[in-house]
Amino acid sequence: MPSDSTHSGAPPLPARNPAAAGTGSRTTRRIWQATLSGMMVLALGLGLWGYGQAKEAALRLLEARAQNTLNLAVAALNGQLRRFDRLPAMIAQSPEIRALMLDAGNPEHVLQTNIHLRDLNTQLQASDIYVMALDGTTIAASNFDLPHSFMGGNFAFRPYFHDALVRGVGRFYALGTTSLVRGYYFGAPILIDDAAAGVLVVKVDLDAIEQSWRGSDYEVIVTDPEDIIFMSSHPDWTFAATRPLDDARRARTLTTRRYARETLRVLPMTPVTATGGQTLWRITGQDTAHEYLLLSEQMPDADWTVHVLIDTAGARQQALGVILLGGLAAGLALLGAVIVAQRRARLAERLALHARAQAEREGRVQARTAELARVNRQLEAEITERRATEAALRSTQADLVQAAKLAALGQMSAALSHEFNQPLGAARNYAENAELLIDRGRLDEARGNIGRILTLIDRLGAISRHLRNFARKPNARLEAVPLHEAVTATREILDWRLRAQGITLSVDLKGPAHAPEGRGQGARHIRDSGDGALRVRAGPVRLQQVLVNILTNAMDALEGQIDGHIALTARTDGAQAVITIADNGPGIAPGLLGRIFDPFFTSKQVGKGLGLGLSISYNIVHDFGGTLGASNAAAGGAVFTLTLPLAAEPAAAA
Repeated sequence: MPSDSTHSGAPPLPARNPAAAGTGSRTTRRIWQATLSGMMVLALGLGLWGYGQAKEAALRLLEARAQNTLNLAVAALNGQLRRFDRLPAMIAQSPEIRALMLDAGNPEHVLQTNIHLRDLNTQLQASDIYVMALDGTTIAASNFDLPHSFMGGNFAFRPYFHDALVRGVGRFYALGTTSLVRGYYFGAPILIDDAAAGVLVVKVDLDAIEQSWRGSDYEVIVTDPEDIIFMSSHPDWTFAATRPLDDARRARTLTTRRYARETLRVLPMTPVTATGGQTLWRITGQDTAHEYLLLSEQMPDADWTVHVLIDTAGARQQALGVILLGGLAAGLALLGAVIVAQRRARLAERLALHARAQAEREGRVQARTAELARVNRQLEAEITERRATEAALRSTQADLVQAAKLAALGQMSAALSHEFNQPLGAARNYAENAELLIDRGRLDEARGNIGRILTLIDRLGAISRHLRNFARKPNARLEAVPLHEAVTATREILDWRLRAQGITLSVDLKGPAHAPEGRGQGARHIRDSGDGALRVRAGPVRLQQVLVNILTNAMDALEGQIDGHIALTARTDGAQAVITIADNGPGIAPGLLGRIFDPFFTSKQVGKGLGLGLSISYNIVHDFGGTLGASNAAAGGAVFTLTLPLAAEPAAAA
């Protein structure tokens, strides 16, 4: 039988020489590989050179900006110091100071001078003004009536004291040994008959200038003659040396007690010189490392050096961006050249294979499109099913929460019946007695009976209101809930059982005094320190249910125990409230601690619980954004710890 090819109308394809085609393809491929390798090496070299040039240009811009910042910082410091430059000499020659030196042993004269210095210090807005005798003892001070008074202190070790006596001018910056406050000290001699009788010192606070440096994208530091940082916009760098401390520099610093009891350390810094000649500091921290461009300027009068450091990360990123853009442009140009060359080399082959390749691509696209459509439909069905399942789970959880509350109310119904009948019987007796008293004209006693009846009615109304709130379905919206209101409502519901078991419930919410709201006989079982200010972000009804569940478990554990006690305490920890409920019962068996929050798990006897209370409470607290845990106290008994987020602002009740 003849084959189909003999009857085909299509012309036969021309034969190809596989060996010749393979040899030419390999040669072309090697040429292109060598060309690309050379171009990549050239591009890498150009990129590194361009990055260096771009970074150097960016550093020059940073240097100009840092110079402006440095000029402003030096001007601010010089301006603050010049305000007080001549004041010590003027004050030292005032009649009040001269009179004090002539009669320094007169207590009344000393007191008048102290008051004068205090008023003068307030007007000048200085830190402190004080007078020192020739032995360095302070005999008058503006802070004489403050806890850190300089009165009686001897500061003869400070250089400004000796410089004022010898040179006529004293200047020194240090950390106060008494006040532990940094300041710049101006000293001037007190002259009596052209002889020095003492030294007057004005201490100036520079913290305001230091504070103005903070919060910017640059760092400003000021170093002393020993290269120790004493002012810094970066608080962690204060009292650190910018170069290793040798014994001589450390001894000079200790002799003058410039930094009191502060521990000196070395700043973890490595100096580097950039290609453009700029000085760079690489400072390492605990987890990070930063490179800064450094500019410095001397302040000869104060013997300081002011430094401005600007992070070079922006300059590096800017240079990298320039290189990336240049590389991208070069890459696009190279890619265009390669594409053009490849098209010219393979044009004939691509024309021959184009039709078949196009058909194959269209077939693959159609197949993939159909597969993606099928997968999308499957995903949509799974998403719909999962949403329905989540909605059913939420509905079931809400039903379980409501069922657990109603079950708790059912368990309490018998005792609550007695709780209602007792006040009702008492009210009836008071009413009958009131009738007799009215008939006999004893109206005051009848009014007393009526007042007792109203008190009983208020008590019944409060219990009924708390039970009604507890039974209703809660609103899912979270709000600011006063914790003391939730605790008060909870103990109103459980008061009958506390009284029946003789259990003492102590409440400590650590806040302003808030009188207990318990009434009747149950109040004697409750001790409350109260808190009217602590507010948590929760649902009021659901929070009440959590408290009822945990307290009910505690009372179950104390059943049959004499002198049962439950302690409910609340503390704030940052942005959270930590509530603990501890009892003095037998505690939780160690093997059960990991399971007590599992649904339907209970260690109680059959018929005394469904095992849902703690599981529901755990989920409710989780919805509030909090946590619920359990443990055993070292002295015995179980401890439940409930953490809830504090409410940022009071919100209207739902």
